[in-house]
Amino acid sequence: MVEVVKYSATGRRKTSVARVQLSPGPGTITVNNRPFEQYFARETDRLTVVEPLKSTNTLGKFDLSVQVNGGGMTGQVGALRLALSRALALCDPETKTVLKKSNFLSRDPRMKERKKPGQKGARKKFQWVKR
Repeated sequence: MVEVVKYSATGRRKTSVARVQLSPGPGTITVNNRPFEQYFARETDRLTVVEPLKSTNTLGKFDLSVQVNGGGMTGQVGALRLALSRALALCDPETKTVLKKSNFLSRDPRMKERKKPGQKGARKKFQWVKR
């Protein structure tokens, strides 16, 4: 019996969380049990997700099984790209330098700023009237 090696990693962006399972295969990508092209309708989103695979020349060598939840589409795409990059760095340590140079292994720390009490929003104040 041949044991299939699976690499898993987690990526986060804004409020989105992506969990990736990477296994050797023909290059099938499923996101939340749906085909990759069906889940990400925009071409730019699909290109952003596949960037780490293209930069490491591993496109079509791994099957991806992805669970993504929380946030919007752009946040999910960013989380998925980070998770995929981390999984690729785990399976082949030599690709880590390529991924690091392309800035795929750094987490984007930008989050929505919280609303403050006594204000209309995070920065916006209530209208002030003198008289």
